[in-house]
Order: sequence, then C-alpha cells, then structure tokens
Amino acid sequence: MELNPLDTEQIGIQTLEKSLMKSSTSRSLKIGLPKEISNDERRVSLTPGGVSTLVANGHDVWIEKNAGIDAHFSDQEYADAGAEISYSAEELFSQSDLIAKVAPPTMNEQEWMKPNQILVSALHLGHTRYEFLKNLIEKGVCAIGYEFIKGKDNEFPIVRMMHEITGSMAVQISTHYLENNSDGQGIMLGGISGVPPATVVILGAGITGEYAARTALGYGAQVFVMDNDLAALRRLENALDRRIVTATANHHYLTKAMGFADVVIGAAMTEGDRAPCWVTEEMVQKMKPGSVVVDAVIDQGGCISTSEPTTHSNPVFTKYDVIHYCVPNIPSNVARTATYALNNVLVPYVLELGSAATIHECLWHHSALRNGTYIYKKHLTKKSLAKLFDIPYREIDMLIASQI
Repeated sequence: MELNPLDTEQIGIQTLEKSLMKSSTSRSLKIGLPKEISNDERRVSLTPGGVSTLVANGHDVWIEKNAGIDAHFSDQEYADAGAEISYSAEELFSQSDLIAKVAPPTMNEQEWMKPNQILVSALHLGHTRYEFLKNLIEKGVCAIGYEFIKGKDNEFPIVRMMHEITGSMAVQISTHYLENNSDGQGIMLGGISGVPPATVVILGAGITGEYAARTALGYGAQVFVMDNDLAALRRLENALDRRIVTATANHHYLTKAMGFADVVIGAAMTEGDRAPCWVTEEMVQKMKPGSVVVDAVIDQGGCISTSEPTTHSNPVFTKYDVIHYCVPNIPSNVARTATYALNNVLVPYVLELGSAATIHECLWHHSALRNGTYIYKKHLTKKSLAKLFDIPYREIDMLIASQI
C-alpha cells in the first residue's frame, strides 16, 4: 500500500479501525451520537470509521443530523458506515442504551435521559454544578467521565490526547495574540538574528505543559517551566535535552517569572480534581502590557486568578493590559484532529461496554471504565466530587462487589 507522507489522517488511524475484528458480543447496544450544542463545541465523539467498527460488532448507531459537520464529516459518510441518521435529539436520547458525547449533557438533554442509560462524556470539572450531578443521580444514569478513565498504567488516555492538542495549540494561539493586530506587543515568538526571542512561561510540567514546551521550542522561544513536582521537572528537562529552564512554582519564582514573561501558559492541574490557582492578581498586574495569558486548564477552574471562561466566538479579554485567552475547549478549534484522537481511544471502550452481558459485569472486569464511572446505581462514586459539593458518595468497588 502506497503511503502519502502529506496525508494528515494517518494510516495508524485507519489500521486501528480495520484491525478491530468482530467480537462475540453478549448484547447489541443502541448507541446515540447527538450533535453538540454547547460552548462552541465542534467535535463529535466518533468518526465514520469508528461507527463502522461498532456496527461490524453488532451494535446499532444513531447519529443526529449534522453532528459531524463542523469536523467535516458528512451525514452521508456516517450513513455509508452503517449509522442511522436521527432528525430529533429527543428521539435519539430516548431510544439509546449508550450516549457518547464530547461535552456534558445540557439541562434539556438531561431531561431526555432515562434510568440505566450509559453516558460517556467529558465532565468539565471546573464548571460542574450540583444540579447536574443531582439530575443524573436521580435519573439512575450510569455516568462515565473522560477525566476519570484511567488505565492500568495509571495514564488517563482520553485526557492525555486532548492535553497534547491543548499544549500545542496554546502556543499557536499565543503567537497570534502577540501580534499588533491583536493588540499584543508586536513581537515574534522566536525572534530573528540579532533580536532575542520571546519568553514563554509554562505553569505545570504535565502533558499539556510538555507539549506547550515542545511547540514553543520549535518556534524558537525561550522557555521556562514551573512546577512543584521536582520529579516532573527533571523528567521534562531530560526529555527536552535541557533546552528549557525549570523552577519550583513558589511565590518568589512565580512573581519574578510574571514580570519578564511575554506569554504565560497555565497548565497546572491535578488529575480528577480542580486546578490549583498559582498566579495571584498582583502577579498579573506586574506583567508587561500586551503580554498574553493562555489558561489552558480553565475547564478545571483555571490556575490564574484573573482568568474567566471565554468562548471560541469571543475568546479573549484584557485585564491590567494583559490579554487573557481562556477558552475551555481549545481542541474544539481543531475539531477533525481532535475527533480522530478521541475516536481512537473511545472505540475500544465502547466495544468493552458492549461485550459484557451487563454494565455491572463490564465494570467488574474493566478497571479503566470502573475508574471512569462517577455515578452508578443512583450513587455518586467520586470522593473529589463529593468533597466539592458536600454530598455523600459510595466507592464504586463496594457498589459492584455488593451487587447493589
């Protein structure tokens, strides 16, 4: 087979979808893919190739009309893959055993959900509300969150995919807002011969921070990475051949860094919890006029005190002469790439959900999905969420073992 090195839809994706052979499923799931209607969300949870794999394994897939249009997947492509096109979101929700979404369901969508339905979607911890959890608990929905799905290797595969995109995009975005047309300083990130490069300060040495650092170095910027996890800083220094400068994220170093930064990328986060707020309002006040803040963890509450959620249609605001970009779903702006990334991780999980006779059996045998479950049998199962909203919870392992 001849490979085209310029093909942006990698052969690895095609191989994954074609190599998943039909399994001996114990049940046929009715899977619903609704069109995303919130927060400028342009992604869709599955590609036509992913739908084809699920249909080949005996499942029925319904997709709402134009659900993939913003990611440039047509209804005809989904129909050719074996999906049925639904012209009513309410009907799609009511007839599906499993709903696969990108964003959390809206209030209207929650009303359409039914007992024992499986929801697989993001949770967006920084914007989760008590009413949202209460509705799903009372409905008796089994809710699985992208942010909580953790494999045996302790990786969060869906989160990692999106964080790789977010880190790279954060630098690309900041480059644009440094330009004069965006009221920035009017500087290039990489500089030129005889003119020093811009300084990029990255808060957090996790996946988002790593990919931001890689991309910023590619532009030729001077890169500082700050974290309180020394092991993570050492790992990143070694991975990037010590081309970055690292520092602990204490008040002294943060204050100094904010003073000389041209770009600050907020990537400090704790998996499965709200992001820690490291940068105070006073620190932002000391930044250069026309400098740029990209808070890449605003969907988990943000790590910069002056950050407020924005949207793709109105992405920035200026405070203390500093441009703030705080869009919660950055990967949505590269919807096709992000959809392929999500599909590659999600399809095997959906196959696992369909290969077991019951959701109880699936969660008992599949640790990643068990880790990902935050509502089960009308119980909240995550301590972090229970603490956040001061409501009771039950450990998922105990609920499954007791066969409640």
